[in-house]
Amino acid sequence: MPRAWIGAAEVLGADLHLELAGTGSRRAVLTRALREAVRGGRLAPGVRLPPYRSLAADLGLARNTVADAYAELVAEGWLTSRQGSGTRVSTRAAASVSAETEPTAEEAGGRGATAALAYDLVQGRPDPAHFPRTAWLASARRAWTAAPDEAFGIGDPRGRVELRRALAGYLGRVRGVRTEPERIVICAGAAHALRLLARVVGGGEATWAVEAYGLPFHRALLADAGVRTVPVEVDEDGARVGRLPRDAGAVLLTPAHQFPTGGPLHAERRAAVVGWARSTGGLVLEDDYDGEFRYDRRPVGALQDLDPDRTAFIGSVSKSLSPALRLGWLVLPAGLVSEVVAAKGEREPYSSATEQLTLADFVASGGYDRQVRRMRRHHRERRDRLVAVLAARVPRVRVTGIAAGLHAVVELPAGTERATVAAAARHGVAVEGLDGYRHPDAVSLPRRDGLVVGYATPPERLYGPALDALCAALTETMNTTDS
Repeated sequence: MPRAWIGAAEVLGADLHLELAGTGSRRAVLTRALREAVRGGRLAPGVRLPPYRSLAADLGLARNTVADAYAELVAEGWLTSRQGSGTRVSTRAAASVSAETEPTAEEAGGRGATAALAYDLVQGRPDPAHFPRTAWLASARRAWTAAPDEAFGIGDPRGRVELRRALAGYLGRVRGVRTEPERIVICAGAAHALRLLARVVGGGEATWAVEAYGLPFHRALLADAGVRTVPVEVDEDGARVGRLPRDAGAVLLTPAHQFPTGGPLHAERRAAVVGWARSTGGLVLEDDYDGEFRYDRRPVGALQDLDPDRTAFIGSVSKSLSPALRLGWLVLPAGLVSEVVAAKGEREPYSSATEQLTLADFVASGGYDRQVRRMRRHHRERRDRLVAVLAARVPRVRVTGIAAGLHAVVELPAGTERATVAAAARHGVAVEGLDGYRHPDAVSLPRRDGLVVGYATPPERLYGPALDALCAALTETMNTTDS
């Protein structure tokens, strides 16, 4: 891919030079180039970037490619995006980061290499083609027509009351959450919610417990906020909460479906973690990661129901609708609401009021329920197909974590994970290994080899070939292990 000069003087005050070179998809190359421009200081904190439509036109790229690159860098903290202010370089963007932030192409299956390959089996990426455009537009029209004039003013930093009311009813009915609108704060996704909690509950020399396997991005986010994280072992029943440190100020859990290993937090452990919070004064952070997508039995209710005053419930529409909406929520203990709102800021700078109004109507009208049910059927069919194909063609591997979510874990013989991820890349498959989700301080805890296989992203025409390529990679590794 050639280098490019972006004629954006009217926005930046000068042309922007990007070196669009190296391996990877167009999105990966653009993301890497922008990240390097920020890291190297050529894009200073506060500099406004061109609108993604303009940048796409200048570079000859699809608009979605540029929009996705911007969204990824916003999520990583390099950029900020605010209504009316455009996309800017974050004032807190560091001049350098560890090598882990930017995986190399050799780290096959890593996020940096994902879209360079023919088949995307990376977890957590719902197929954008399934976004309910017609129903969403109908909700937008109804909501905007009925909205009071003040809805288009500065607004309540807690978020639109219409959405908070709709969510209070929905979360109580579907997830068993006990709350009222006054205890809900609307955020720009789950990561934003976690950042706010880190500012309020963390900081300084705070220590939080986290699951030994989890999202590296969340650990990095907490580290940026000054929170030290300590790993807690996980097994088939979720986190082993009996080993929580007494001096931890909070514990971050995925109790509905442990991410990424799978399995809900056992009932006895749910009671135990609430007991830990009550006895230590700690806070339980419940990340409801893909909690709505349960396939084999009734959804597991929220841990928050056991003690709403010691639990903060985090959710978003990133998996159920689209991460592009940048809409999430925090259900908080009453005593934390004012502090979180103060940390967020008074002028609601993160989530569009119009999108909030639309989501409120979408939930209240039943559109959200219908979309979740539709996607639950779709994802279950994808999961069943994955399990059946692997059972027929690579019967030696065991598939776990399949009761819920948008991914499965393919367990591998000890010591074969890296080779299997590399083999998958040779066969054109982007897939991640479990080791990438392992806490770096979990050296004394049991290690598992496996692939985290996302089945939500590929379009239907590519899903079959993706599974064929995955089976070929697994067979290659198994045969090598036998020889």
